[in-house]
Amino acid sequence: MVNIAVAGAMGRMGQRIAALCLQTEGAKLVGAFERKGHKDVGKDLGVLIGSAPLGITLRDNMQEAAQEAHVVVDFTHASSSLQHMRIAAGLGKAMVIGTTGFKEEELQELRSLAAQKVPCVQAFNMSLGVNLLLKVLADVARVLGRDYDIEILEAHHRFKKDAPSGTALRMAEAISEALDWPLQEVAQYARKGMIGERPRRQIGIQCIRAGDIVGEHTVIFGGLGERIEITHKASSRDTFARGALKAALWVKDKPPGLYDMQDVLGLK
Repeated sequence: MVNIAVAGAMGRMGQRIAALCLQTEGAKLVGAFERKGHKDVGKDLGVLIGSAPLGITLRDNMQEAAQEAHVVVDFTHASSSLQHMRIAAGLGKAMVIGTTGFKEEELQELRSLAAQKVPCVQAFNMSLGVNLLLKVLADVARVLGRDYDIEILEAHHRFKKDAPSGTALRMAEAISEALDWPLQEVAQYARKGMIGERPRRQIGIQCIRAGDIVGEHTVIFGGLGERIEITHKASSRDTFARGALKAALWVKDKPPGLYDMQDVLGLK
């Protein structure tokens, strides 16, 4: 049995992770916490997420909430997730982080803490389908990429703060690595005005923010006379929550290190 504590438990993702943890074989929900001053701190988590009372109090202190946990699952925001990782390293707790929007220096600290202290699964998208798609995209790029134009289009809800999405960036990285193209040299994030003919050695990444779109990603390989489109659409946040819980069950007994969903799914 893997004991799980949920960070940001009253957020959109936190609530679904907590609720689905109750239905996941091999997982036991033992703690939950929120930021200091949150209006629901001190209340029973079960009542807050719409189930029967669980006897689990929503805390505003990670050390208290994670005391019995083997793994902490975190979908908060970059600065909070990094601080939670620092605390987890001190407590000896594994982590699963689905937060996006990390700066490179923050990712470097995550890698350092994981390598030295505790195992951590960090992925910009916990969907099993998306992570399988990353492998497929790399294979397609190796066959077609140098002769086809590559564009990535992503769409998310109006509340998403970072752009492009972490998933879109990971897709671009998978493709650029397969083609041996440095992403910082070939990524094109927006177009406007008289831009001239499209360069062959380019990966376009475009963003849409509207309504309540959970998450949609399309990669286009456009050739002369044909076009291949590979699309993933998430219709519910539950797909990310289930992936995170799968990662939590997997990471418990792993040695210190920074892992991703490709590791969890055995795709490497």
